[in-house]
Amino acid sequence: MAGKGEDNAAFALARQAEQVIPNDPVLAKVWPEISLEISVHTDPEGADVYMKEYRADEHSWEHVGRSPIEHLKIRFGALRWRATKQDLATSEVACLARERVKTIFIRQGSTTLKLSLVKAERAPEGMVKIPGGGLPVASSDVIPDYWMDKYEVTNKQFKQFLDAGGYRKPIYWKQPFIENGRTLSSDEAISKFRDKTGRPGPSTWELRNYSEGQGDYPVKGVSWYEAAAYAEYVGKSLPTIYHWRLAAGGWFASEIVPLSNFGGHGLWPVGSHQSISPYGTYDMAGNAKEWCWNAVGNNRITRGGAWNEPGYMFMSWDPQPPLDRAPTYGFRCVRYIAETDLPKVATGAIPITEGRDFAKEKPVPDNLIAIYENLFRYDPAPLDSVIDFAEENTESWKKQKVTFNAAYGNERMSAFLYLPLKATPPYETVVFFPGGYAVQQRSSHDLDLFGCDFVVKSGRALVYPIYKSTYERGDGLETDDPDSSARYRDHLIEWSKDLGRTIDYLETRKDLDHEKRALYGISWGAYMGFILPAVEKRIKVVVILGGGAYPYKKPPEVEEINFAPRVTVATLMINGRNDNIFPLETSQNPMFRFLGTPEKDKRHAVLDGGHIPPHDQMIKEILDWLDRYQGPEK
Repeated sequence: MAGKGEDNAAFALARQAEQVIPNDPVLAKVWPEISLEISVHTDPEGADVYMKEYRADEHSWEHVGRSPIEHLKIRFGALRWRATKQDLATSEVACLARERVKTIFIRQGSTTLKLSLVKAERAPEGMVKIPGGGLPVASSDVIPDYWMDKYEVTNKQFKQFLDAGGYRKPIYWKQPFIENGRTLSSDEAISKFRDKTGRPGPSTWELRNYSEGQGDYPVKGVSWYEAAAYAEYVGKSLPTIYHWRLAAGGWFASEIVPLSNFGGHGLWPVGSHQSISPYGTYDMAGNAKEWCWNAVGNNRITRGGAWNEPGYMFMSWDPQPPLDRAPTYGFRCVRYIAETDLPKVATGAIPITEGRDFAKEKPVPDNLIAIYENLFRYDPAPLDSVIDFAEENTESWKKQKVTFNAAYGNERMSAFLYLPLKATPPYETVVFFPGGYAVQQRSSHDLDLFGCDFVVKSGRALVYPIYKSTYERGDGLETDDPDSSARYRDHLIEWSKDLGRTIDYLETRKDLDHEKRALYGISWGAYMGFILPAVEKRIKVVVILGGGAYPYKKPPEVEEINFAPRVTVATLMINGRNDNIFPLETSQNPMFRFLGTPEKDKRHAVLDGGHIPPHDQMIKEILDWLDRYQGPEK
């Protein structure tokens, strides 16, 4: 079982065997291959300790003993722990037991798990204690331990602030109101904070109240100023980006994101799902987008992403105008421990770094591009394709998984085909290239179709290749960020070949229209839209959502500004006006100008929003574009 990667089943069987043959030498040899031996300590000791797999339900907790616990064998992978003791607040954490380095990991690897408990009366209600840490800036300062809200601030909690006259009391509104660099009076600014009926309150409320039955949902539609005023009202603060990052546990994203509220299906009540971060906070990924303290220019930073954004937004910081009250904006608070010093750099503004000036850069000449393009070529070869399974489990599509030979290394690759049920073949086809979240995920078993499911619902075929380095094809690449290394160059060439081999397979299908084939990419995939259509001429239409030029230098043979002028097919770029990853003036606009597509056949749709614009608006733009250049769906 261990040899086949069935780690959990192997661990369970070994525990059964240990009850019968505890001293068997073969079993003793196998244990280190399938488990990690650790010790568990609590402060104070004598607490009951429970454990379960990270994704298991609440009925799966197993009592493993009373601390201190020595020589405890645990399975590898993501785990949750709970420690309880009378008169003390329960401690709950999540961790990774790592096989390669034989450590249990929360922040720094060890074979000892330490859980701290505090007296119940000393623990602020609804908050968990977060261990401090170093600042990720050129500073020797350290953030002290602090408390953070376990959940996002709810409608019910914010209603208490409103009912207490919070909008009328200047004592809570301590920050100057800035709009586009202009200082507003408090009366002028606070008069903007009205609900749908013109009364004080979040933009999503009516008649000073939230929708019935949504008291435990995150408050949403609040500006940064309203969030900061509420924090003053309850004697807390908005977290700095450093406090937020320490608590969130971005290194744990591959476990947190699949259980989090991303994908566009609406908010859920706080704490109703299992998306817990390492120190016991819930829903830091997805659900409501959370305001943080720090400024970037005239904007304030949001973190965590929202329910209608892709999962990779979890650890992306997204500055937005502090007066904005989008229906995705919420927050949680922190409380700093008395008699601890907060480094000034933690609360300071984040400097705006100057990137490359693409206005001064020029693509390489055509003769060099011709040489570069040769690196992307591959010899024709048999596909040996196999349809692994086909299922029809929705009202909109039937799903197939097909596996075929890759163009390199004797590897096999897969692609998922989603074929519309209410359309007539041959289907117009859209090949998808995902965002950077695909690099962190290790299984394509349940693909997240955020931002692309509407394609097949519109009556087109959606094709989702499993590219090198993504999902179960992970190869140690930890990020989608480009760099100047030969390794990155080689990966990009392999991604291009994966696209090519996918199209090779699509051309064997009689139920697909070979003349109406589009490439659609989000974020990382959008960035690829400036390169891949230049070397893969079978792409007829391109859709780029949330893409632009990266500020980092790459090898010239995979530099986007060298290939964009060779992209000549109809191309739609959709961006958010306040995108921090690909800024409008320094990233989006230069790439749009670099595109070689005739002016009449390219469009740059700049929508209000951050990295990924509002869902309904971007869907309309994309379907209108596909209707124009593929023809209306049948």
